[in-house]
Amino acid sequence: MTEHAPSRSQAEAAAEAVKAYIRMHRAKLARDGEILALLLPERFQSGEIRDLQRHIIERLAGENATLRRERDGMRLARDGAMRLGDGVKQAVLDLVDARSFEDVIAIAKSSGARFGADRAALCVEGEESARPKGTTGIRLIASGLVDALLGRDGAAAVLSSGSSVLLGNGDCRSLATFRLKIGDPAALYVIGAREERRFDDEQMIADLTYFARALERAIRAWLDLPKF
Repeated sequence: MTEHAPSRSQAEAAAEAVKAYIRMHRAKLARDGEILALLLPERFQSGEIRDLQRHIIERLAGENATLRRERDGMRLARDGAMRLGDGVKQAVLDLVDARSFEDVIAIAKSSGARFGADRAALCVEGEESARPKGTTGIRLIASGLVDALLGRDGAAAVLSSGSSVLLGNGDCRSLATFRLKIGDPAALYVIGAREERRFDDEQMIADLTYFARALERAIRAWLDLPKF
């Protein structure tokens, strides 16, 4: 019985011929930028590449520059987070060392600078005429303002206005506000910065939230308030 080779279409035969040619002339084709651009358009976008070596060097240089920028950005973010983390740790230690309720208030206000703030305040809802003794460092705000800013269940918010109401000065264009769970009346810890979008970083807000939680515990302890 006579055996016949399976028949192939012209397209298949041409494809096999091209593959055979590539295998036989691999080194030569690797130096031909135009052919590489046709075979690998996602890697070599220009069909008019003539100096392949120069093209590869320039492309790698560009990719390395991009990687360096990404690395430097991550390094700056890491260093910033480490510095802020140290600031939070020191502020919390200061709260632990407080010897009076007035010390706690003073620490809350002075710690703003550690977080890149220009101003800081401890705000409590109430009328000036009903201010308790020993609370001269606390700023009184209108009743209902905390829920208006944060909602009934909100814990924190970053604002771009409201500096005059919360801090008594309208020069801050970035505000970070944190609800302090100390019972009735409602209270806020507020820091403000003249720089726009100063508190937009997620890591910063996480660290500030941690400090706010430590602050509310210190206040409850000194005022002998029940735990939440």
